[in-house]
Amino acid sequence: MELNQALIAEISMEAANTRKMLERVPLEKGDYKPHEKSMTLARLSTHVAELTGWVEMTMTQDGLDFSKMEYKPTIATNTEELIAILEKNLAKAVGALNNASPEEFYKMWTLSTGEKIHFTLPKVAVVRSFALSHLYHHRGQLSVYLRLLDVPVPGMYGPSKDDTNNM
Repeated sequence: MELNQALIAEISMEAANTRKMLERVPLEKGDYKPHEKSMTLARLSTHVAELTGWVEMTMTQDGLDFSKMEYKPTIATNTEELIAILEKNLAKAVGALNNASPEEFYKMWTLSTGEKIHFTLPKVAVVRSFALSHLYHHRGQLSVYLRLLDVPVPGMYGPSKDDTNNM
């Protein structure tokens, strides 16, 4: 199996898990945050929906310079928006991976703020860490928000206590 196809399989499986989580987000409580330093529920859940799109950015660019971008965070207001954001970014990620040559994965990619270099890594490492591990990290945070709001947490890699009475 080619690297791009292996990553597409992982992203597709994880998108299904992410979708289950996002479908349960109570955006009527979108201003909720468990700590003053935390993101709001609405911002965190939207960020989780967006993160798969970072795969496309990584595969189609040589880097990201924070000083040259005007980032305006999106904040979804309903479940349909959250799922649409996820699906749009999933399609972009799969398209970028399908179009990537094997050599593209080993080209270097740099994250910077002006002259300050945060890291330079092969694109494959950036996809795994900056995009996918980043997604899993924030999805884990989102599961804690759901638990604190007494929303049943879906199982990610098997059933959760909320998904079954047999555990």
